[in-house]
Amino acid sequence: MTAPAQAAQKTEQAETASPMCMQDDCRLFGTLLNEAPQGILVIDDTDTIVFANLAMSVMLLPHSLEEGRPLGTAPSLEAITRIIADARARRARVEGELRLPLPHSYAAEWSHERHYHLSASPWSEGPRTGIWVMVEDRTEHDTIAQTRQDFVTSAGHELRTPLSLIHGYIETLKSGMIKNTTSLVRCLDVMEKHSRRMMRIIDDMLTISRLEGLEEPLKTETFLVRACVHDAIEHLTPLIEIRQPHITLDFPPEGGLLSGDRFYWDQIFSNLIENALKENPRTGLRIAITGRWTQHECIITVTDDGIGIRPEDLPYVFKRFYRSTQESKGTGLGLSIVKRAIEVHGGTIDLESHPGLSTQFTIRVPLPG
Repeated sequence: MTAPAQAAQKTEQAETASPMCMQDDCRLFGTLLNEAPQGILVIDDTDTIVFANLAMSVMLLPHSLEEGRPLGTAPSLEAITRIIADARARRARVEGELRLPLPHSYAAEWSHERHYHLSASPWSEGPRTGIWVMVEDRTEHDTIAQTRQDFVTSAGHELRTPLSLIHGYIETLKSGMIKNTTSLVRCLDVMEKHSRRMMRIIDDMLTISRLEGLEEPLKTETFLVRACVHDAIEHLTPLIEIRQPHITLDFPPEGGLLSGDRFYWDQIFSNLIENALKENPRTGLRIAITGRWTQHECIITVTDDGIGIRPEDLPYVFKRFYRSTQESKGTGLGLSIVKRAIEVHGGTIDLESHPGLSTQFTIRVPLPG
């Protein structure tokens, strides 16, 4: 058989097999694209949906994307239809942004809206033409970027205040205006106080950074929770001697075993107890720390009978550098450290407060099954 005849035979075989191959290829590509995290939408020039992967269908809920049906003109699709029209008119790739509000039931847990990056471009296959659209969810990326920016801004503000005070006292000392020992000691005391505050802020910032990155695994060990709480109380001895609180512990007789990174659990209990003492300046505050173990989890509560937390402040108490009033003490990072440290151990922390009566933090940590 001559070469042209062989080529003609192969072409005829390919044409005969192509419908089946095309169907198989479509199924294969559809399966692969359904695994992609980006939303992918393909429409033809009649605005009929040729393909929509699973991610795209989820992103545009509750709007339904069915193959073979028109795209539609729902308000939530306005940005999609606009970028499709733009790509069609320019006959080139275009990009855009889309922000969609979440249903009310999700608003408290997530951001109130999702941010999507859109790109669209023309396609053609023989006589058939259309537009494909890719949608990438940028919400988490934007949230992280905003969190970092807020963190740097807040940290700079928190460090500027003690630095300014120390700088002012240094200038005063250099000027020679302070002539007696009493005034000199007072200046040095203030400078020491604010330098310690800066050191505490920096230490807390480093702890938050380690928890966020967690490049190294947790140094897990088994320890007695009661002993860990005792160490935290001992660490806070100077403050406890001033406030004279009544602290009670209620744990199993053996002290309650827990596996985790002891360093971070020291931070958790120190910050929770210190927070109660600093937010309640009166003497005689009652603090109760309890531990209960079930088959599947460890439940620890830290309760005080102090001034409580205002309802409007409750959603923000774990936010970095958040303080409910100017009189609030501390760096504003303590409860952020507590929450993140518990989360890296797979646990959760809940807060319940009744102003003027009590505040209770409840920690739940899963136990090895």
